[in-house]
Amino acid sequence: MRPIQLFDPDSSTYTYVLFDVDTRDALIIDPVDEQLDRDLAVLKEYGLRLVWAVETHAHADHITSAGKLAEHAGARTAAPAACGITTASRQLHDGDELVFGGQKIRALATPGHTAGSMCFTWEADGQRHVFTGDTLLINGCGRTDFQSGSPEAMYHSLTEVLFKLPDDTIVWPGHDYQGRTHSTIGHEKRHNARVAGKTLDEFVALMNSLNLPKPKRIDEAVPANLTSGL
Repeated sequence: MRPIQLFDPDSSTYTYVLFDVDTRDALIIDPVDEQLDRDLAVLKEYGLRLVWAVETHAHADHITSAGKLAEHAGARTAAPAACGITTASRQLHDGDELVFGGQKIRALATPGHTAGSMCFTWEADGQRHVFTGDTLLINGCGRTDFQSGSPEAMYHSLTEVLFKLPDDTIVWPGHDYQGRTHSTIGHEKRHNARVAGKTLDEFVALMNSLNLPKPKRIDEAVPANLTSGL
């Protein structure tokens, strides 16, 4: 069993729907406001009851639909406690679990992109999955130059948290800009251009030299996301 992977072309954001095949209880990770109708249609198509709308962090490039999904579908919202999303009904800490039917995901604190960033692990039908948000991307990682980011914290989250997961764990990133959909922990440990084989000092120097442009929607997105998009 794999997650339903959905894509928002404007922000290149991946949204994930996970569900229990027996109870039809479901969970959604990183929903996008402009895709609310699409996501509600997916839930209807699969006959799902949304239990949780979950954030990996407070996004800077799009506005979440978590609050609207709570209103339309009856879901509860959940977000990393360190992100300051005070409207989320469940404030998540490292090791916390969210249950949907007979399934569950487990929170991993992975600061670096933001101080509160989290990833989520899921085991289904003998396969391990990790939803990495903006922490670990395919052949890359999230930026660390704004919004409480830290390259030192990111290096630790990548090398000492995510790369400690089994090599066959499937990586489901929060974004991809080249049409790639997933990877594995083993592949990223060996080949990720940002971090594979690099020391902490080398990684910090690389991240501090990126000079990336400011996200176009950051000024509206961050305040809105601190209130679950409402």
